[in-house]
Amino acid sequence: MSEQISNRYRPLFEIRLLHHYWLDEGTTVFDLLKSKEDSEDKNKEKRNERLRSYDFRRFFVIEPTAGTAKALSGLGCVYKTTSLGCVVAVPESVIIPIETMFEFVVTVRDPDLFNYTALTLRPQKIYEMYYQPEKKTYRYKVNVPVLSNLTGAVRDIGPEDNTVKTLFLSKEFPMPAPEDDQVESLFIQDNALKQRTGEQQNAASVALYNSTPADELPIFVHQDDIPVIVPPEGLAGVPARGLLLSDDIPDDIFAFIRLTATREEDEDFSLVDENGQAKENYPVFHTRFKNRSTFWQYHNKKTGEVISDEAETEPFPLTYFGNAGTGQKPSKELLIKAEKSNSGKIIKLTSEIFI
Repeated sequence: MSEQISNRYRPLFEIRLLHHYWLDEGTTVFDLLKSKEDSEDKNKEKRNERLRSYDFRRFFVIEPTAGTAKALSGLGCVYKTTSLGCVVAVPESVIIPIETMFEFVVTVRDPDLFNYTALTLRPQKIYEMYYQPEKKTYRYKVNVPVLSNLTGAVRDIGPEDNTVKTLFLSKEFPMPAPEDDQVESLFIQDNALKQRTGEQQNAASVALYNSTPADELPIFVHQDDIPVIVPPEGLAGVPARGLLLSDDIPDDIFAFIRLTATREEDEDFSLVDENGQAKENYPVFHTRFKNRSTFWQYHNKKTGEVISDEAETEPFPLTYFGNAGTGQKPSKELLIKAEKSNSGKIIKLTSEIFI
């Protein structure tokens, strides 16, 4: 009689890639959506229904790097994408070494994503620099966020009577914003999540989500998630922030996710327990992408002349569900116009709507 070996698998971690253009409803953030009946059960069901309609694979691709794929195979892990992101499962008897690191590359599938995603005016340009002491070329891509369970922050978000502790792979928002931050930068001021509406000196900002307290809102991918580049000594002309490209990291990378087996100061972010095995309550990591907010400007579709500004003082968020304004909302395919000053600085972002 042949010997049979059975492995029981346990989830090691889950990564969710959630874009708020497809989740929010007008000016209401997804995590605080309410049903018409406004009961705890009905509100939760509405949020679950919204998630069931969501599929990140329409616009993003997430894949393990070649090194991570090899590590997953060596540990007997199973990697699977879902409509929300990806899940890694491991045989429950396997011990994960504490130095283990899993890395994932996020790329863009749908070019329309750049129309409705905040922080996308910053080009992800590649720099190549030859370093004579090592006789090699260093290649950097600027403005690539690096998201990690070692630096991610936590929020208790949701309705007051049913908050959920949520693990974000983004760092905490800066507070306050540096004066030289660009348009669409996110920051906290007086516990309000704010976003710059221009990039000129002393640019205006707008409080998001009807001034809902920042500690009740998700942590979106933001400018401080882009790491400072530390080049080898003597290599000049290196950009300030970005990611060093390698054979494991393709040129078309949009975001980079790096997970380490343990985080000593916060075990909720760790992938394994004190024995190095997958935890019974495995971590679910959120990476949230902020939908863009623009000033809505209406044009006569025959003459092209401006009819009116829907919002002259504040921008409206772009969402698939609901409408932040009172008139026709922009479609995701519409290009965003960056209005600039005489010095070339962006004053505001405008969605031109032809009716």
